[in-house]
Amino acid sequence: MNDPIPDFDEACAARAARYLDTLTKPPGSLGRLEALAVSLAGITGEDFPTVTPPGVVVFAADHGVAAEGVSAFPPSVTAQMVANFVTGGAAINVFARRLGARLEVVDVGVAGELPPAGIVHDKVRRATGNLRREDAMSRDEAEAAIAVGRRATERALAADCRCLIVGEMGIANTTASSAMLAVLSGVPVADLVGEGTGVTQAALVHKRDVIEAALVARAADPDDPLDVLAKLGGLEIAAMVGAYLEAAAKRMPALVDGFIATVAALVACRLEPRVRSCLIFGHRSREPGHAHALAALSADPLLDLDLCLGEGSGAALAFPLLEAATAMLAEMATFEGAGVNDGGTGSHHDPV
Repeated sequence: MNDPIPDFDEACAARAARYLDTLTKPPGSLGRLEALAVSLAGITGEDFPTVTPPGVVVFAADHGVAAEGVSAFPPSVTAQMVANFVTGGAAINVFARRLGARLEVVDVGVAGELPPAGIVHDKVRRATGNLRREDAMSRDEAEAAIAVGRRATERALAADCRCLIVGEMGIANTTASSAMLAVLSGVPVADLVGEGTGVTQAALVHKRDVIEAALVARAADPDDPLDVLAKLGGLEIAAMVGAYLEAAAKRMPALVDGFIATVAALVACRLEPRVRSCLIFGHRSREPGHAHALAALSADPLLDLDLCLGEGSGAALAFPLLEAATAMLAEMATFEGAGVNDGGTGSHHDPV
């Protein structure tokens, strides 16, 4: 049985906010970094939260809809990129090394052959169905993929990771994510669909047409997020949903990446609204659908670097801000401790 998701610790967050005003700076002068510190306190229930070391989990799976020519890359690239993760050559490998992060690659549904070592083999099935022609997966398979994500979070926790960064790899997963978001948000497909992995304008029109046809054929229920996930989603997207659910249950901050990760976060929040308070949004992707996904979650990301890679790369780049926020709480001197006049703010509160 899955653990219940606790409420955001409002009392702990309030203590952190009061303590921030005792530090040697004008109140609020560190802006969103202070809000981030308060959020981390409320998520973890710790007056002095810790986010180091982070755990990075990259879920990989193939999509049957790739057969419709919606991506600039063939489906074989999914397996090739997983092999690249294993040998340490991808962007997320580079960024994870800079962070001293634990990195795990999980096969949830890759169609091609993968290296036997260096991967967690937790495959639900080999690729989803072509969502234009059939449901992407059954409801049971969607639930099984969610369980894959929960297990990955449990492993990160067992390895003493204190923050979760979730990434993905799956050719055509922007198509699946856009289809899901269209149902969950009610936003027209034309406003959501971008170039993804660099498709041409003609291919972009085709991609939109494929999604529109899938929406009609699948008729997913917008009030049933699991139905939307099963009919239109991806195995790696479902695993991301599970990772967020389990992180929230364990009071582990989850740093959300770009478009696909945010759509997975939206599904998780529709399944369990209390997940939302445990999510921190790392960056704003240049995928047009990402703005709509963020709006659906009332989310304001930390960075805007014009990224659209995936893999967890943008979230990894944002992670040092979380480290800075927690270090500020733990290491800055108080006015009283440093013998500095507080300018009449009267801010002399203990953190507990």
